[in-house]
Amino acid sequence: MQKSELDNANPTIRDVSQLPSRRGKQAPVRRGPESKYDDLIFGKKQSSLGTFRRNVSSWPSDDEDEEDYADGFTQEPIDEQEIYDLISTISDPEHPHTLGQLSVINLADIHITPSPATRTAPDALHTVLVEITPTITHCSLATVIGLAVRVRLERALPPSYRVDIKMKEGSHAQDDQVNKQLADKERVAAALENDTLKGVIDKMFTTCTR
Repeated sequence: MQKSELDNANPTIRDVSQLPSRRGKQAPVRRGPESKYDDLIFGKKQSSLGTFRRNVSSWPSDDEDEEDYADGFTQEPIDEQEIYDLISTISDPEHPHTLGQLSVINLADIHITPSPATRTAPDALHTVLVEITPTITHCSLATVIGLAVRVRLERALPPSYRVDIKMKEGSHAQDDQVNKQLADKERVAAALENDTLKGVIDKMFTTCTR
């Protein structure tokens, strides 16, 4: 595609250093339900024998509350920053930049219900709402971007998380139409069976770090 054919040939680009981050703190890696119990089965890598002994000595006695001890194995709740980390590194289908750099994905436009700060049961249902802001209001690839974000999250998140992808209000001239397409599970499934579209989305994932 020639530069003159791009929907937005000169988008505003943010430097990677300007993007929200945990300032060096790595978010927990989540690979879906198949790896849910990896830490319990295989154990975490210990830095020394002393650490191993401390862990063994901390095994609960008969007098201790097993439920309280089990809390030590509970993963930290998934928060908005972790969702941002998963999808902000997706490549834009037109430009050699990520959705985070182009401000198509913004931390403030990611909402989790109920809030991660609320203590809930491990298998409680959560909804992740991501509002997308195309670089221009007539972006012809808005649906493709929305599909990529949906696929990325559905592959990465546990089954107790539901994903809702929408255009941010007023950000696209046909936001109602695009939102209906992204919310229609049958249309989404049919679109992902298209080899050409699947190839575009897979290419968008090549810049994702995990």
